[in-house]
Amino acid sequence: MKREIIATEKAQQHSVPYSQAVKAGKFIFVSGQIPIDSSTGKLVGEGIEEQTRQVLENIKAILEVAGASLDEIVKVTVFIKDMDDFVAMNKVYAQYFSENFPVRCFVQVSKLPMDVKLEFEAVAALGVIGQVASH
Repeated sequence: MKREIIATEKAQQHSVPYSQAVKAGKFIFVSGQIPIDSSTGKLVGEGIEEQTRQVLENIKAILEVAGASLDEIVKVTVFIKDMDDFVAMNKVYAQYFSENFPVRCFVQVSKLPMDVKLEFEAVAALGVIGQVASH
């Protein structure tokens, strides 16, 4: 299986050794994204809502370059500094994922890069649009 590195100027960029995403077969693995505005290179907002929105926009931009969309995300991992921000984060998250939700892991951590409030990583599967299984 061939591995393809995915990169875009429309999402955060760093000089550290990692790829924004890697496409392997039909899967796209998106590295942890923090709320950095790619046009300024600066942290966006101090509130959890603004930061959540920016992180999801970064992931969306990366997936678009890879030929995918948020609808094809099958798994999201959320690293958050304060579990008390869960409800506010979830309110914004629900604006991006309204049905056929990806599986999600939600973990409180003590510190994140640039002291941001949260970081997301995601896995997408090309061509896999969600359906709801019923029994």
